[in-house]
Amino acid sequence: MRSIWKGSIGFGLVSIPIKLFSAVQSSSLDLDMLDSRDHARIRYQRVNEHTHKEVPFDKIVKGYKLDDDYVILEEKDYELAAPEKSKVIEIESFVDMDDVDPMYYETSYYTEPDTKNNKAYALLTQALIKSKKAGLARFVLRSTQNLCIVHPVGNVLTVTRIRYAQQIRSTDDLNVPGNVELNKKELDMGMALINQYAAKFDISKFKDDYNDELLKIIHDKAKGKHPTIKKLKPHKTDNTDLYDQLMASLNVKKGA
Repeated sequence: MRSIWKGSIGFGLVSIPIKLFSAVQSSSLDLDMLDSRDHARIRYQRVNEHTHKEVPFDKIVKGYKLDDDYVILEEKDYELAAPEKSKVIEIESFVDMDDVDPMYYETSYYTEPDTKNNKAYALLTQALIKSKKAGLARFVLRSTQNLCIVHPVGNVLTVTRIRYAQQIRSTDDLNVPGNVELNKKELDMGMALINQYAAKFDISKFKDDYNDELLKIIHDKAKGKHPTIKKLKPHKTDNTDLYDQLMASLNVKKGA
């Protein structure tokens, strides 16, 4: 793997020199947009909406629409707004992992100590494992300030970028059930169904098969074969009673 960032993790007066590596990769196929008539690749042009002529790259500026006009931004404006450049992932506090809602998670990076047998790296990793805590920190990556948590994955310190609070939309406008009355029998049955389906989380059991299937179709078409379309079999139920549906679900699980 190739490192994408080099700096240090800081907590208290301790500094751990590290390299950052992307922990995730895309599994989607790289598809090109083509002209259906001759399969030539589609190229995009930056076109003026008034003249319909292509605009040279050096003539393109960025602007923010304010009222009925645009305020044009210059390079110095971005520099003024940019956070102070630092090569430190500064841990500001230690929090319980359970307190970080999964909605805040963005993407993860593995870290590697920049020196061999780094005792501070091992100490922070083992202390986080033992305390079941994660470090809450901020750092600058590609001129953008990021909020993150530093947590162990096995014996590897992992940095996971998380969203800021203002990036999460409010639920106030959603039309969801309010104070719906459930009788004890229905609730007990719902709990029984959850317990019956309970299992230890094992991500290795799941795989995104869509791209594998799509690649198989591509190879078949290249050989002149025509793929068959899978027909969906919708699940139908005539019973609208919630308790009866829960009971039937339990029986199906037992039968399986």
